[in-house]
Amino acid sequence: MASSDALSSPPPLAALLESGRVALFVDFDGTLVEIASGPDAIAVPENLGQRLEELAQRLGGALALVSGRSIDNITQFMGPANLHMAGSHGGHVRHANGDTLLEAEALPESVRGALSDYAQREGLLYERKSHGAALHYRARPELEDQARSFAMGLANQHKLATKSGKCVIELVKPGIDKGGAVRMLADAEPFSGATPIFIGDDVTDEDGFAACRELGGFGIVVGERSETAARYRLDTVGDVYRWLDL
Repeated sequence: MASSDALSSPPPLAALLESGRVALFVDFDGTLVEIASGPDAIAVPENLGQRLEELAQRLGGALALVSGRSIDNITQFMGPANLHMAGSHGGHVRHANGDTLLEAEALPESVRGALSDYAQREGLLYERKSHGAALHYRARPELEDQARSFAMGLANQHKLATKSGKCVIELVKPGIDKGGAVRMLADAEPFSGATPIFIGDDVTDEDGFAACRELGGFGIVVGERSETAARYRLDTVGDVYRWLDL
């Protein structure tokens, strides 16, 4: 693990492709879209889905979006796209043709209700997801410790796992993470045999970085992190677009 400050920029994607096949696993928030005040406040670049489909074609189809958002939520903002997608931190994995490869059970309604009630009492934002539920405290950062303590206590009570991000903590089913989604996809066509590269900005993307490293590839962190398993760094979302030639 190293500080992102110590990392250099990755080699150009075109140069990597000259050396062999590449498989890209790309985060959404903080990587393809700027972090916003809330999950519904993001600004998605025009024709992003079409641009990603064109990139996937350049890679022989070996491109997947891997996000904490649900797949339905991503397509709500980006529009339908023929892409491999892993939503809900890997709890829902879908083939580019629309076939479901993995789908975790939804959280119990009692857990969703407890998180929702807590958020309403404390002035936090509750986000219901298909395969999880999240508390956002960006508007009240002073409640971070309290919100995290409540969510982790609820998770322990119901034998669930938590995922932490930038001003958010989410409850998910145990064993779900972005690294698992990468391993599942990397073992199948059109990803099999290609060098896996994960691009992401947040702590939940570290599982993706680690999986790619184990599979002979590497991670690219976006922005600053005190410790990361990534090998390279890009400073901004704009740099991601330039590196991907989107």
